[in-house]
Amino acid sequence: MTGKTLLIDTLVERIASWPEEAQDEAIESLMSIEAKVGETYRTSPEERDAIRRGLADAERGNFVSADDLAAFFKRHGI
Repeated sequence: MTGKTLLIDTLVERIASWPEEAQDEAIESLMSIEAKVGETYRTSPEERDAIRRGLADAERGNFVSADDLAAFFKRHGI
């Protein structure tokens, strides 16, 4: 076992004792990294339909208004 593997194992054990919110953040971070280095992401049929609808809207020139976009950002604290 390498030093990095031991460090990873130690951190994973520690994560189990973290508060739930911190555990959720760790999971999201690790899943994001896994998505980048793991297998190719496969979209679901629902995701493909949503992508097609979005592309069709874009081709028609239907975009979200600046006001709606600002409201979205405000609602999500961005």
